[in-house]
Amino acid sequence: MSRLDNAVVDMYEQLPVPYGLVRFGVAPDHPEVKNCQDKFAEVASSPRFNFIGNVDIGRDLPLASLKPHYDAILFAYGASKDRRLSLPGEDTLKGIYSARAFVGWYNGLPEYADLAPELDAGEEAVVIGQGNVALDVARTLLSGVDRLRTTDITEQALAALAKSTIKRVRVVGRRGPLQASFTIREVRELMTLPAVSFEPIDPTLLPSDPSKLPRSQKRLSQLLSKGSSTSLAGASKSWSLNFLLSPKSFNGSNEAVDHISSITFAKTKLDGSDHSDPKAKVVTTDELTTIPSSLAFKSIGYKSESIPGMEDLGIPFDDNLGIIPNDPYGRIITSAAGPGELAAGHLPGLYCTGWVKRGPTGVIASTMEDAFASAEAILKDWEGNALFLNAGGSSPSLKMGWDTLKEEAASKGLRSVSWADWQKIDAAEKERGRERGKAREKFSSVKQMLEVLG
Repeated sequence: MSRLDNAVVDMYEQLPVPYGLVRFGVAPDHPEVKNCQDKFAEVASSPRFNFIGNVDIGRDLPLASLKPHYDAILFAYGASKDRRLSLPGEDTLKGIYSARAFVGWYNGLPEYADLAPELDAGEEAVVIGQGNVALDVARTLLSGVDRLRTTDITEQALAALAKSTIKRVRVVGRRGPLQASFTIREVRELMTLPAVSFEPIDPTLLPSDPSKLPRSQKRLSQLLSKGSSTSLAGASKSWSLNFLLSPKSFNGSNEAVDHISSITFAKTKLDGSDHSDPKAKVVTTDELTTIPSSLAFKSIGYKSESIPGMEDLGIPFDDNLGIIPNDPYGRIITSAAGPGELAAGHLPGLYCTGWVKRGPTGVIASTMEDAFASAEAILKDWEGNALFLNAGGSSPSLKMGWDTLKEEAASKGLRSVSWADWQKIDAAEKERGRERGKAREKFSSVKQMLEVLG
């Protein structure tokens, strides 16, 4: 909008509230990460921007209904599903949760408001995966509730965490310490939690001379070697990073056959001689080990899924990768649009960005950069007179976006939420927070959100 004076942008959102991953995926004790909301709010204040919340495209409104009313459609809906391990016990035993569900629960995502994780089921928790989300889960389990009380974590989550009996958290990964995807900052935060100790790593897993490593690897290696300042003897809780283990099964026990009591792992080893290579592969061995676990959290990644009706617009979807096929700039491509049998071409006016473009990798900053790149591609195509939606025959009067579609939405009984509506919900959440001495207390159901609007 800043570079095309007559551009109008309509943003559709399934929930009545904006900000997606920033609102529901960022850890409550990382409020500074949410500062990007200020920039988003600045954009939303433009009269040429429309926020249309509480409308689920593909279900509430068909994609085909959108097409006649827009020059371009940009898909930026992220990854709403979890990757599965497909292991014995994964679907049959209680006490096993995805990290996405747990994070969504304590952040007030309506989808998981009723998750009710059994945090008082025992003292041992295992997190499978070693990315930043895995460490967010571990830190939340190990933090004292007083540390979280002033954040925007839900009161429901605070109450459950106050009754938690978890005393030990293992964060388990298939590869070694220099291949793990967590960042130094996340590890350091866990190392400095009050009354929480870190169980030392086997020194043979770390290079004997870290000074020869690249700067980031050197700092990480030194941090892991140093550990935490709280000794095991002086701690009330502990955590560990367990490397070179690949999960094989979730196990119950004779006493509780329907609840997880342990996880069996196969030991792995790094392939090749350079164990400091961040891309080093692992080889699974036949040696097994079993770790006790009262609770398990799977943090092995997210996955996007297609939107109903994409096929009607000729939009392909790669179910294996969980992405919409696209060129490096976010233009959606398909072999059907290419000049030859094997060549792919751009579907005019159709673009994607974020996790549905490249897969669920990176942080919020990198996702924003990706969005800027896709917006730049749309702008260049427009300035270059490229084909867009409805080229060659569609009446320009139809391209009125939400101004036209709102009538269809109303006829279907949809209660859309505008930016002004969101501001009322926002104010109500902040007031609820002030009453509790915190930044905000989120509504964790769509019904509660809409009740604010009358």
